[in-house]
Amino acid sequence: MSESLIRVNKADLEDFIIRVFLAAGLEENQASIVAKHLVLANMRGVDSHGVSRLDIYTKRLEIGITSRKTELKAVRETDSSMLIDGESGIGIVLCTEGIRIAVEKAKKTGLAVVGIRNSSHCGMLGAYTMYAAQNDCIAIAAANASSSVAPWGGKEAYFGTNPFSYGVPAGKEKNIVFDMATSVVAKGKIRMALVNNQKIPVGWAITKDGKPTTDPREAMDGLLLPVGGPKGYGLNFFVEVLSGLLSGAAFGPYIRNLYKDLDKPQDMGQFLFVMRADLFVPLEEFKKRMDQMIGEIRQISLAEGFDRIYLPGEIEQEKAEERERNGIPLTPETINELKAVGNRYSVTAMF
Repeated sequence: MSESLIRVNKADLEDFIIRVFLAAGLEENQASIVAKHLVLANMRGVDSHGVSRLDIYTKRLEIGITSRKTELKAVRETDSSMLIDGESGIGIVLCTEGIRIAVEKAKKTGLAVVGIRNSSHCGMLGAYTMYAAQNDCIAIAAANASSSVAPWGGKEAYFGTNPFSYGVPAGKEKNIVFDMATSVVAKGKIRMALVNNQKIPVGWAITKDGKPTTDPREAMDGLLLPVGGPKGYGLNFFVEVLSGLLSGAAFGPYIRNLYKDLDKPQDMGQFLFVMRADLFVPLEEFKKRMDQMIGEIRQISLAEGFDRIYLPGEIEQEKAEERERNGIPLTPETINELKAVGNRYSVTAMF
């Protein structure tokens, strides 16, 4: 990986990404939704789900396997639920609108669930649970992905990295937003290592022959490992049930690969569950109790080798604050890739 990271201003990066998506045929509101989502991922240090996805997102728009106009088609709806057919639209737009609908319904009924099928890659799940927490709701989000993880004990890919996220509002403390892949690492991080000529740690993935590897190219051709062994496999399995089977989306090996399958839509599934934080106790009491727990966790004596206890998502929050002040660090390789995409659409990067 190049040692010379380039700091890019958040507003400049958002403006560039919006202009590229506009040139690629998106209408202004949806171009803004996708651009802000990608930049938010970089702000929080989730670079694997950030602006590095611009190239493949625009390529799929060009080919026509992702729709330039994403519309939500309600297949089934009740006061507390909605099943959305995304009709091969942009996953980020579908989930952004889906979590808004879920929060709106939960505000009225107490809790709500939204399922999405015929969707595509939806970016960073934490963006959706963050929105719910900002609206005084507790949320769970799950999504499936193309096959790259074997069931525990197997040596053939069946599941995807199948991420899971939750968001919880706090009072004076910052809201809690947790976001994880149920594999040891998101596949996008391995792809970023490949682009930036990095090695990967042992334990992230194995080769197609089942051997440990630090080579991201071998990892891309091989298998990712579930986090926590059989426990991660159990979580991965349930995410597939919620996001794929429950919604009627494709599941397991039937989901098309974002990068390799450029002839058909992905048909991914997403699951969004939201409940009001005052469902059982008054909101202020809940927030006060959250603040109490957060404060007590901070005061716990440290184990050897640790200098701090972080709350779930706190590292990402602090990165976002630092990058707001100092700009988003991008590798020269990523900058060059962004500029190359811009050149395809005659859009000049101001960085």
